[in-house]
Amino acid sequence: MNSQPIIQMKGISKAFSGNIVLEKVDFEIMPGEVHALMGENGAGKSTLMKILTGIYERDAGTVSVRGSEVHFKNAKEAEMAGIAVIHQELNIIPYLTVTENMFLGKELTFGKFGMTKDKEMKQKTKEYLNRLGIDIDPAIEAGNLSVGQQQMIEIARAVAANTEVLIMDEPTAALTDREIEALFKVIHSLKEQGVGIVYISHRMEEIFQICDRISVLRDGQFIGVKAIPETNFDEIVKMMVGRQLGDRFPERDTTIGSERLKVANFSSKGSFENVHFTIHQGEILGVAGLMGAGRTEIMEAIFGYRKVQEGKLFIDGKETKIKSPYDAIKAGIGFITEDRKSEGLVLDLSVRENFSLTNLNKISKKNIISTKEEASFVDEMIQKLHVKTSSSEQLVKSLSGGNQQKIVIGKWLGINPKILILDEPTRGVDVGAKKEIYQIMNELTKLGVSIIMVSSELPEILGMSDRILVIHEGKVSAILNKSEADQEMIMQAATGGNKK
Repeated sequence: MNSQPIIQMKGISKAFSGNIVLEKVDFEIMPGEVHALMGENGAGKSTLMKILTGIYERDAGTVSVRGSEVHFKNAKEAEMAGIAVIHQELNIIPYLTVTENMFLGKELTFGKFGMTKDKEMKQKTKEYLNRLGIDIDPAIEAGNLSVGQQQMIEIARAVAANTEVLIMDEPTAALTDREIEALFKVIHSLKEQGVGIVYISHRMEEIFQICDRISVLRDGQFIGVKAIPETNFDEIVKMMVGRQLGDRFPERDTTIGSERLKVANFSSKGSFENVHFTIHQGEILGVAGLMGAGRTEIMEAIFGYRKVQEGKLFIDGKETKIKSPYDAIKAGIGFITEDRKSEGLVLDLSVRENFSLTNLNKISKKNIISTKEEASFVDEMIQKLHVKTSSSEQLVKSLSGGNQQKIVIGKWLGINPKILILDEPTRGVDVGAKKEIYQIMNELTKLGVSIIMVSSELPEILGMSDRILVIHEGKVSAILNKSEADQEMIMQAATGGNKK
């Protein structure tokens, strides 16, 4: 590794309306290193990166690129200096080809009327993709590609712009295992080319797999930097949250009761076939499988959001017909969706309004909302779930990811569900908030709530589930007891290598 940092940030401070977000933070990136930037949601990671890329003005401190102090006024200036960002929400135009996306705004032209050099751009696109070991047809429309492939186009576009520092924000959040493997190969390739990578992720396992160093922020302050070989999971967690977190997963001591839900022979054309499983009172049933296996589609069908051609549902031994989410809610089923921002919350509404949306019956009298009942209910949820908010009127979009997820959960707790479906409940949530969500799940199961938890994180599946349902290509591949399951066994079933 070169001894001269590409980027050096010293004493960075930033406040919004008197609220200190960053205070004297240091951060550096070396050529050819993958440097993890970690911290709980709200720790200041995004603000620090926005200052680096010229989106925010710093209040104090210096930013240097290759030893020279810089003061970027916008993201374009940062990009011209060799700093690029791969956002969690990709900037791909789906109806344009791979080549058109690669050269968007930077088209190669000739002649007086600016005719585009289509053949040359297509050839260069192929070269940039090949350089990263990516096999994608430059002529295909980007919208026909998977999220992982679209992400590769963004990386290739950054490489084409001679990027020296690449900031990756939750890069594996929506990727399959195979796509994550391909991404890591590309990251290794970029390292060999001397590119410095800032890697922002809450997935501790991949941080220790792919990164060289970790810098930790807590409450806007720089806590320290550690080389991967010289640290461990527990030490990093303590740096992030300021305390020992204890075991990652709370101990399960709930008594499992009688059968609560039975899904019999569920089939939906093109999504899943002949799905059959049960869940009991107080039980957590983990649902594992590769992305695209049909896990979410099965959950949507149980909730009445997706039609089934065949199959029956039984709740507490009685056949229950669910044709819509309204029917599901009446039957006591809550559904915390995978995408909290577009499906779970109304971001431009307040904490109060979001909590109230699914609980109008609880807080209304003769179809008129009781402000007293609403305030009491919302305050109870805020305290019960430990939501960090300035007030119930704060807009949800201004909260951290972990606090947003608590509100999504709280919306459904108000209906006193019998069955709660959690689809990727801790995606994009820091370790402290994850532990709190796990504790909420445990408390619910002690009250007899049955929880179906879909997760792509195998440690989470193994740490929180009483039994594990594995889905492969729309079919049940295995149902495993916690005592017999391990990561290898689950992956074998998820890839079709093990049958129930």
